[in-house]
Amino acid sequence: MPKNMPKPSEAATRAWTSIMRARERLLAAIEAELKAAGMPPLAWYDVLWELARADDGRLRPYEIEERTLLAQYNLSRLIDRLEGEGLVRREVFAEDGRGRWVVITEAGRQLRERMWAVYARSIESHIGCRLTQSEAKTLAGLLDRFL
Repeated sequence: MPKNMPKPSEAATRAWTSIMRARERLLAAIEAELKAAGMPPLAWYDVLWELARADDGRLRPYEIEERTLLAQYNLSRLIDRLEGEGLVRREVFAEDGRGRWVVITEAGRQLRERMWAVYARSIESHIGCRLTQSEAKTLAGLLDRFL
């Protein structure tokens, strides 16, 4: 590293470490609770949620990628799985047949709602009950600076 390269402060390094540890622990806990309830992984929820809140329940694959944290190659496989389970369907939208919509089905909407019941309890038990409303708002505001 060049000598004039700025180094993060000890506080910034600690903040980074805490953010990453908290992220890993919270995701692991939520994934475990979804699994214990017989639900699929959180990535399924993320895709179904984005589709459910989109106009007409449809998005193009790149739009799903932009709205989630999934890499394109992982997203393609996940959409294949969701389609195989009847939770989404693909529809052609371009006249040349190359463009595709991913559309949530009624089964996909129902699964997302069942997953939300578990997910919401997890958010409350791992985050909501540990922070006051004011602390939660402050934390969200601080983290929004990175988005």
